[in-house]
Amino acid sequence: MTSLLDHLTVLPILLPLATGALMLMLDDRQRVTKAFINVFATALLVFLSVAMVIRAANPADLLAVSYPLGNWPVPFGIVLVADRLSAMMVLLTSVLGLSALVYSLARWHAAGPNFHTLFQFLLMGLNGAFLTGDIFNLFVFFEVMLAASYGLALHGLGLARIKAGLHYVAVNLGASFLFLIGAALIYGVTGTLNMADLAAKVATIPELDRGLLEAGAAFLGLAFLLKAGMWPLGFWLPTTYAAATAPVAAMFAIMTKVGIYAVLRLSTLAFGIEAGASAGLGQTVLQLGGMATIAFGAVGILAAQTTGRLAGYCVLVSSGTLLAAIGMGNAFVTGGALYYLVISTLAVSAFFLIVELLERIRIAGADVLAITLEAYGDDEEETENDEVGLAIPGALAVLGICFSICVLLLAGLPPLAGFLGKFAIISALFNPQGLTEIAPITPAAWWLAGLMIFAGFAALVALTRTGISTFWATMSDTPAPVRVIEIAPILLLLGLTVVMTVMAGPVMDYMYITAENLHAPAIEIGNILATPLVVEVAP
Repeated sequence: MTSLLDHLTVLPILLPLATGALMLMLDDRQRVTKAFINVFATALLVFLSVAMVIRAANPADLLAVSYPLGNWPVPFGIVLVADRLSAMMVLLTSVLGLSALVYSLARWHAAGPNFHTLFQFLLMGLNGAFLTGDIFNLFVFFEVMLAASYGLALHGLGLARIKAGLHYVAVNLGASFLFLIGAALIYGVTGTLNMADLAAKVATIPELDRGLLEAGAAFLGLAFLLKAGMWPLGFWLPTTYAAATAPVAAMFAIMTKVGIYAVLRLSTLAFGIEAGASAGLGQTVLQLGGMATIAFGAVGILAAQTTGRLAGYCVLVSSGTLLAAIGMGNAFVTGGALYYLVISTLAVSAFFLIVELLERIRIAGADVLAITLEAYGDDEEETENDEVGLAIPGALAVLGICFSICVLLLAGLPPLAGFLGKFAIISALFNPQGLTEIAPITPAAWWLAGLMIFAGFAALVALTRTGISTFWATMSDTPAPVRVIEIAPILLLLGLTVVMTVMAGPVMDYMYITAENLHAPAIEIGNILATPLVVEVAP
């Protein structure tokens, strides 16, 4: 007999699927009922994700828990794989989903039809993409995720939102086309799309067919890197994210990580150290493209004239840092990058939620006004103000503290986890063999470390300018009220970054063990291919 825990791997997919299907049968005027169902299901998803992480972190378990759908043998059937990395990504997705959903209940969930249904299908696509062990089903979940994101990107209407949303749809349709070409080429050469089976076969591919295999991997890489926002493929991202509603943009912060996750998974599993002549395929492209993305994002942060676009360029800096770190092909660098991935995603998601609240307390045209004053100064003479020490509203004070925490996280300043994540990456770049052995520092390591510091400085300058122009110079006389239901999700996300700062030791240990497993996948590959079928015992 099987228990519910035996099906824990598939539940993060089935739960949002069933919830979304249920809400499709409800009239859109029943928004209160839909909101209750959505919040309950998403909160339950968080608990399931926590249980999955606990199981994945248990050293007594296998490196990965595989789940054959339909009880078909691997590699012929569809298999889901829950290891440390996929469990971590599912937990991150569910936490962001709960935060964005609660925030949306203040107003945005009623701004258009089928918001709650699309939201659950987005969670289903994200969780499926992180849990699947098959490239074709990665494409299936990729499309489920994108189809839901199309509707959410257009949610709330508005000319700017529709224009950016349509561009987003066109770009991602192109990425889907590239994905199909790459999957077809790989299947034609290897006869399989199961990731573990593919990893076992890559080294034995005849040299005459290796070009087709690597061409297929290149097409897949283009699709993933376009989604991850790597320069010059990420031209669409700042405009789309800035135009989306606040809760949707907060969820979109995890969507770029789907592309990064896919690149990391395939580069270490199928094209890792045991891939023969194809080992390390594309690492140089990831290094150079990632560093170019950091530089582009940093310049964009300094040049951004609206807070929404500034947040979009912060996403690009995060993506560029992760891609360049993956391109280094070092387990220590990857471990630091995984810690940075979680921190930067939480921080950017919280910042997207803060952006809308900042707009409520600012006068019209505040962003342009701040840049104009910075460039040309203010010719008006200062006048004395008899009112000294004006009381700051409680909500405004909390918002200011949250903004300050975001500045520290996004700029990578101590003592918070943004600094720890960057320090872990740079330390590993300068000590690629760990502290036990001395190894030469490569020029790429110097360039990446320098660009990370430059991007942090750019974020500090731009965010400080935004803070001054918001809280000191351009505050409205009668700012709109901020509701508890809007502040609470921001406090949750930022509170988690504080917890990860305090618990940096065990969290970093989890990340380093995850990275070691990724860079030495032989045992995990064997476990997945030897997945036993469920044998029902007759009563």
